[in-house]
Amino acid sequence: MTETPTVQHAGTSESGRASSIHPAWIFFILAMGGFAIGTAEFAAMSLVPMISRDMHVTVPQAGHAIIAYAVGVCVGAPLIALIGAKASRKLMLIGMTALYVLGSALTAVAPSFSWLLLFRFISGLPHGAYFGTAGIVAASLVPESQRTQAVARVVLGLTIATIAGVPLANGLGLLLGWRWAFVLIAGLAFATMMLVVVFVPADPARPDANALTELRAMRNRQVWLTLGIGVIGFGGIFCVYTYLASILQEVTHAQPVMVPVMLAVFGVGMTVGTMACAWAADRKMMPTIGGTLLVNAAALAGFPGSIHSVWGMMPIVFMIGCGGGLGTVIQSRLLSVAVNAQALAAAMNQSAFNLANAIGPWLGGLAISAGWGWGSVGWVGCALAMGGFTMWMLSLSDERATARRRAGG
Repeated sequence: MTETPTVQHAGTSESGRASSIHPAWIFFILAMGGFAIGTAEFAAMSLVPMISRDMHVTVPQAGHAIIAYAVGVCVGAPLIALIGAKASRKLMLIGMTALYVLGSALTAVAPSFSWLLLFRFISGLPHGAYFGTAGIVAASLVPESQRTQAVARVVLGLTIATIAGVPLANGLGLLLGWRWAFVLIAGLAFATMMLVVVFVPADPARPDANALTELRAMRNRQVWLTLGIGVIGFGGIFCVYTYLASILQEVTHAQPVMVPVMLAVFGVGMTVGTMACAWAADRKMMPTIGGTLLVNAAALAGFPGSIHSVWGMMPIVFMIGCGGGLGTVIQSRLLSVAVNAQALAAAMNQSAFNLANAIGPWLGGLAISAGWGWGSVGWVGCALAMGGFTMWMLSLSDERATARRRAGG
């Protein structure tokens, strides 16, 4: 019988004895941070119609709040990873959750749409570095053959947020107003910060860590090709998800209660996809990435034909949600190919997916504004998924060419 490893708690008595913490408890705390961040990220998409009405802007303009958050992630992820290269990972987690509390609380009291965009940008700054740091901590607790599944346990907090947190925030928005959804998010982030302070083991600072070394390691072509898969391929999911609530109201004419229900269907798909893709990737990583992109492209292509029926949309939305499993696999691959730049690469992964978060809604908004109809977001999403598949083929070709050169050398 194999013993489950334990992790030494940072707090020791004067006699030097340390209590042991089961890795599952650390996974839970890290996932709770993912739950808070996931609720904020995805709930904001579902709150777009409410923000549009309250701030007196169009729905595509309200979608700029999503873009502002994504830009914050893209800026903050590499910047914080480099600034904190030498810092304790526990200290980094505390600082990032504290910043998330601040950004979410300010969003809740934003006096105008311009201020809302600024506060959403601030909220996005710690997102990528949090998931990057938490993923490295989780991966360090298990054997390499289980690394993707360990990262998935952290990301599971985000996917569960799409099942429970987002519908809860959306329902709160319907009952009390969208601002209260961000009050809830700030509370979740604060609870996570306190759990990290009390329970997550302290680790020493890393004075030998070098930001320049990490930057040099980013010259690896496979790092950039893998990031490219995420930037392009994942955009299709956000393209549809951002406008899902509006489509249910404007095209499907569904009852308001069906909005959180459909969001939960998406969340269940994302949770199933995350765990299934993680399991498959720990066995065959590249085929898992390529297969996920193709299945997602097919689901997105089927979306325009399903939008006139709630029951017809449900299986399609579930399958689109399953495509969210791509995120965990991409992060695990980056940990493999960016050997000397894991912290930066893991953070850049979140930048890549939030750049996709900006590109998807932007292109979808352009299609809607051009008069192509609400369903056009499905075709835009399908094109993005196939673009990601093209990047995957380039990555696979480059990897095989490198292997041949080494074998012949």
